[in-house]
Amino acid sequence: MSLPLLSLPRPPAPARLIRAIDPRVPLGVKRRLVEPLLNRTFAEPLEEGEFDALEGRRISLAIEDLGMMLTLSLEAQRLVLCHEPGEAIIRGGWREFLCLATRREDPDSLFFQRRLLIEGDTELGLTVKNLLDGREESLAQGPLGELLIRLEGRARRTSRPPFR
Repeated sequence: MSLPLLSLPRPPAPARLIRAIDPRVPLGVKRRLVEPLLNRTFAEPLEEGEFDALEGRRISLAIEDLGMMLTLSLEAQRLVLCHEPGEAIIRGGWREFLCLATRREDPDSLFFQRRLLIEGDTELGLTVKNLLDGREESLAQGPLGELLIRLEGRARRTSRPPFR
């Protein structure tokens, strides 16, 4: 006797899942997940005062294809997430932010090709872009490295044409 195959629903695509979950995650939970990673990754530039321009200021990173926005500020030499909107917003897709973080593409090219956009206080946005661009190593060599490299591999696999 043969059993009929059950039709199981496909799991949601990661982007759809993130879009559905992110707005429901309280800021306190996001802080516990994101802030330690950011502060470990940028420990040296934070200690050297390179992020001082963010003290009392806010910048938002809008990852549009994930429907996600993180607003960052600097308090007591630590990067923190906050509720208030950013004075500047850097907008783009997750692949563009990944290229920026891993230095797979020149950051200036990402902005000149309008794949990443700065809105609002452009001086603040350019300051943050230059801080990221001025790092001698990519974020892929810091604590975020393994995650970023896995995401980059997934991005490559999902952007390939299907096998025929």
